[in-house]
Amino acid sequence: MSQSDNNDEVHLLKELREGDHAAFACIYDRYWKRMLLIAWNHTRDESLAEDIVHEVFLKLWDNRDNYQITNIEGFLVTAIKFTVFNSYRKEKNRKRLDGVQDNAQLIQDDEKEWDGIFLQEYIDGVVEQMPEKCKIVFKHSREEGLKNSEIAVLLNISEKGVEANLTRAIKILKKRMEKDGLYLFISAYLIDRMI
Repeated sequence: MSQSDNNDEVHLLKELREGDHAAFACIYDRYWKRMLLIAWNHTRDESLAEDIVHEVFLKLWDNRDNYQITNIEGFLVTAIKFTVFNSYRKEKNRKRLDGVQDNAQLIQDDEKEWDGIFLQEYIDGVVEQMPEKCKIVFKHSREEGLKNSEIAVLLNISEKGVEANLTRAIKILKKRMEKDGLYLFISAYLIDRMI
């Protein structure tokens, strides 16, 4: 993104937070087609994709004071994916309710499953954008469960180098989640999983 585009985005976000309808219309005009394509790619249902995009933009307007957005497109893409997953979850739960009585635990388990899928897809996307060494160390540690000493031997680097790359990877992940407005959602999800 060029400096001019970045300044324009900062200006639009400021005006959106102040309730400027023209800023919202500009954001909508700039991003709705891309968001519709993303929603359609996930749902393969034109009507549902349109509903999802409409819902995301409505929430953007309704909650403009609450969101701490620094990247409009990143925020919208994440919101679209999350809304798609919620849509799947609601549909699956509705079908279960039609055929099963007293299934509150099944619904709760299903919600956790969808949240887990969304969280994993999100993290995988962020990890793929990390610098190569960070990405490799993070995957060996978090996906394969290797100890720092094992990663150090495998990559022929010091344990301190492994720790530094893990720390960097976690900082990148945390910063991206904060930027996309998901840090609170994911923190709540992780706490819920620990209980």
